[in-house]
Amino acid sequence: MVSVDVLGFVLPGAFILYTVAMLIYSYRVFKGPTLPDMVLAIDTLVVDLIVIFMLLSLYYLTPYLAIGAIPLAAWVFLLDIYVAKYLLRGKRK
Repeated sequence: MVSVDVLGFVLPGAFILYTVAMLIYSYRVFKGPTLPDMVLAIDTLVVDLIVIFMLLSLYYLTPYLAIGAIPLAAWVFLLDIYVAKYLLRGKRK
């Protein structure tokens, strides 16, 4: 088991790094040149949000925040399927 002192030192730094990465991905979502670029940016945003939920769950020593990561993972998977079907339908016409 990891010491609480180490978690208190490492987790805030990791939280800041993932937050900065989310800001960079947000730029790509709004200024992306193509739809697949925007979807990829949304995927990485959601993955980073899941990681932040897990980091907060470790920091506060509670499993309840980790439960919020499951619907986020399902949502991004469904988004990928929907966009893939949309792009395939557009190529058939």
